[in-house]
Amino acid sequence: MKRKFVIAAVTAAVLVGGTAATAVAFSDDDGHDREARSSVKSGDTARTGVAEAVTSAVEAVPGTVTEAELDDEDGGLVWELDVYGSDKVWHDVTVDAGNGKVLGKHTSDDDGDDDRDRHAPRSAPVSLNAAVDAALKTQSGTVTSVDLDDNDGRSGGALHWEVDVRGKDGGQHELNVDANTGKVTVDRSDDGHGDDDRDGDDD
Repeated sequence: MKRKFVIAAVTAAVLVGGTAATAVAFSDDDGHDREARSSVKSGDTARTGVAEAVTSAVEAVPGTVTEAELDDEDGGLVWELDVYGSDKVWHDVTVDAGNGKVLGKHTSDDDGDDDRDRHAPRSAPVSLNAAVDAALKTQSGTVTSVDLDDNDGRSGGALHWEVDVRGKDGGQHELNVDANTGKVTVDRSDDGHGDDDRDGDDD
């Protein structure tokens, strides 16, 4: 999936009242019909965390989640998840970041262009949720992205989870969690400064 969007003020604003948006169906770039209007508007707080999003995704598509990312889509916040299904097929699942409901799902294309079919890791001894728990013990905050990776030169190609955490200070922190041992290492400077393109407010 590899979507990298800035989630502005994702931990700052608090949703007041029962603001809701009606889900609407549309076709994405691959021609798959899916619903993608979230009940949480852009700039509001995601009330559904990554663990709940994972639970919703595997209830809809039994399998293993290898990536989850908080995404600003069509004016609302959603979780986009990659699931390697028990049917041995990759699935993309969209979960409402407000109420945890599945908004849409579709399988990867059959034209052979999906790199996940050839290269992406499909499972790990340390689960996504376990990796998130380990990362948050090192850096408190809100998880905005988790990705299972085995082809990162900085980690010597070892299987690991990349976990992005927006700290309570507003800074964006990237941590690597060993997918075999659960050991956490900080992948980037976590002083809240620098040219991290995921954090649009450098003040």
